[in-house]
Amino acid sequence: MSNVVIIEDDALMRALLAEWLTAAGYRVHAVPRVDGAGLPPADVVIVDLYMPRQLGVERLRSTRGSFPGVPIIAISGQFRAGVDCSGPAARTLGVDRVIPKPCGREALLNTVRSVIGPSAIAPA
Repeated sequence: MSNVVIIEDDALMRALLAEWLTAAGYRVHAVPRVDGAGLPPADVVIVDLYMPRQLGVERLRSTRGSFPGVPIIAISGQFRAGVDCSGPAARTLGVDRVIPKPCGREALLNTVRSVIGPSAIAPA
């Protein structure tokens, strides 16, 4: 089973993302921030970026330090709808994919699958 770590400040969004991924058969660990302790190994990390920009850069740096070599998907309300999830925005940020918020279930699952593949266990 693939492990997904979600780093999202907003409790409702964090719960929704976790619910969608869990229902799709992923093992999910969702936290409001990276504090460097108690986080499980991950196959992919989904991290919410917020503004101002410097805080977003610092959050990415912290996430990369806690999960070296692990693919990162950045999610943010600052990304506009229709953004190419693996295009210039992702390359500029140094992440594997970006997802604009709000996002739908299928957009989230398709993006995660494009990075780590489908979950190893079929959803219930």
